[in-house]
Amino acid sequence: MALCGIVFAVTLLTVQVALFSGFSNSTTLPIAESSADVWVCAPEMLYFEGTLPIAYGTVAKIRAIPGVARAEALSLGIARWRSPHDELALGRVIGFDPRGTLFNPGNSNRATVDLLRKPYAFAVDATQLHILDLRAGQSGVIGTLPAHLAYVTRGTQPIVSATFFYTSLETANAYTPSALSFFSPPGSAPPPLEDTDPIMYVLVKAKNPAASAQLAAAIQRSIPHVRALTRAQMLAATRDYWVKRTGIGFILSLIALMGAFVGIVIVGQILYTSINEHFQEYGTLKAIGVNDAYLYGVIALQATCMAVIGYVLSLALTFSIRGIAAERGVDILITPGGALLVLAAALVICIGAGMVAMQRVVRSDPALVFRA
Repeated sequence: MALCGIVFAVTLLTVQVALFSGFSNSTTLPIAESSADVWVCAPEMLYFEGTLPIAYGTVAKIRAIPGVARAEALSLGIARWRSPHDELALGRVIGFDPRGTLFNPGNSNRATVDLLRKPYAFAVDATQLHILDLRAGQSGVIGTLPAHLAYVTRGTQPIVSATFFYTSLETANAYTPSALSFFSPPGSAPPPLEDTDPIMYVLVKAKNPAASAQLAAAIQRSIPHVRALTRAQMLAATRDYWVKRTGIGFILSLIALMGAFVGIVIVGQILYTSINEHFQEYGTLKAIGVNDAYLYGVIALQATCMAVIGYVLSLALTFSIRGIAAERGVDILITPGGALLVLAAALVICIGAGMVAMQRVVRSDPALVFRA
């Protein structure tokens, strides 16, 4: 029974830590899917989805800068989706070059990504199909234009964001409400982008990836009114926004701390009860001359064994919970660092609770054990 309680407490702590890690990782999924060394955007950029447009002509200017091996555009717009059964949903249209190499949602093979070169074709994460009231092979409407599901990705949908529709740049430009091509006839193919068309980012591959910081500085010097960030800076900016500047990060941090507090209370109560149940045995050892250090060592060894066994069982249970959550688009990320942190916390909680509970034994009068 004591071990069951410890498994519950450690599982609670493990899930909370893994959920926070999964949340942090999920916020940066679109950036992690790109192999770009430098991200160029508007100076006002707060995080991946929170930025202002720049002109498509910026791509050509960046390609002319020494040290740039490749540059590709990435657009981001609002999607007003209507399913085949007239169910409505809001999302984001992410446009990229299917023939490019710097952005590939879900790391799909080349033949699959090429499907997005067809007019009004899109890809979406598998977890969003029920939200869109959509099945494989079906089509819907974005704005007033048709939208055909080309293929399904996996692990590409941040839990904090509306549904991401991955399309070609031309299709994304047609879907964007502010673009003139939004009013194109449904049967016509979207036109190529012009230099004045809006995009959100330019993805840059450096000839020397180790010098990406220097390349970012050179881009900012060469092109006015843009901001260039390395991959690490872009990841940090987006992650910090969600974790530090929104209530979601605070709530998940608070839940993780509450999980740790509940775990401490549960484990402490369990070990305190266990020691009290064996008070006479411990008291007998003390009465025959066993010193306090030995008693503390006994309870520390017992607490360590229970913590390790409980941790292993809780980790297996957490992986089961992770599989269930993944089907619903919630990433419970168990990282090596997070797993070691939970193990260390379990050891500290169990041993610390055991030491506190042992106070009653070491302070007791041995004669009390032999009464009655």
